[in-house]
Amino acid sequence: MKYFYILFFFIASIIAHGQTNCDEASGYLVNAYSHVKDSYETNNISHLKYYANRSLESFKLSKKNLAECGCTTALDLAKKGIDQLAMVETVESYEDGRFFVKRAREIAKESIVELDKFTASSGKNKELTTLELEQKQLEAQQLALKQKEKELKQKLAEQKLKSVALEKEKTIKHYQGIIASNIKTFNSTLQVCDCKHSLLSYDDKETDLKQKSIPEIKNRYLNDLEKLTKSYLSTLASCRTK
Repeated sequence: MKYFYILFFFIASIIAHGQTNCDEASGYLVNAYSHVKDSYETNNISHLKYYANRSLESFKLSKKNLAECGCTTALDLAKKGIDQLAMVETVESYEDGRFFVKRAREIAKESIVELDKFTASSGKNKELTTLELEQKQLEAQQLALKQKEKELKQKLAEQKLKSVALEKEKTIKHYQGIIASNIKTFNSTLQVCDCKHSLLSYDDKETDLKQKSIPEIKNRYLNDLEKLTKSYLSTLASCRTK
């Protein structure tokens, strides 16, 4: 009985692994079809070659999964697709490139159909309709869009952090400049009044200001400026009484 369960789980794991490879191969083939379709629909040789190359890369990525999946028919078709698209890079005219792209587009479609037949649980032949093929293409595009959306949100968040950091730095320098200007004016006034005192000074010791919010930074410097002003007025008043 124990041997039976071990054998059962071993076979199940092999089947699951094979299904995963078939699913991944299907994703690559759908991408290959999507890119070669875009290539065929372009109106210039530069874009035609760009999308043809992307389709070529997707075909190449499908080969390992197709081999492990066991669908030799789809694997042979993928190799044919690679051969056709490899010719595109060397063509000099848009028409010549489109000739190979058109062939690769049909091969890509056929490879998806053959893989779908292979993986069908009923074991019966089942050809993808155009609508089903477009549905798979749409799903692949939606996944790509979600990934792009995630990357865009990350970039926006990083940009916002940089913007806030720059604003904090600008605020700190602004208030430091105001305080330095006031100290210079205060000390000049006291010297004119011939007050016997130590010159006013300001030591900005706090090092974690950039970790605070902008309102907190403003309040901190306004408080320091208020203290300096009080110290100046107090010194000026004591000087006047002498």
